[in-house]
Amino acid sequence: MVEVFKTNVQEVAESQMIIGRLLERFPDKRINFDLSDCDRILRVEGEHVCIESVSQLVVAAGYFCEVLL
Repeated sequence: MVEVFKTNVQEVAESQMIIGRLLERFPDKRINFDLSDCDRILRVEGEHVCIESVSQLVVAAGYFCEVLL
């Protein structure tokens, strides 16, 4: 399963920090950003991705995050 999120993350350093935090919480997931996309895409791949937990963690880091349907 792959969940795709729209974010407002701009810089590679910011994305790396968020990926690190997400991997601490979800070590079994594959996580990456596509900052070249207009929606600054965050992809989280793995078995059963908890949309709410991912969003909450990104928002707690000070960024916008919503799932793209």
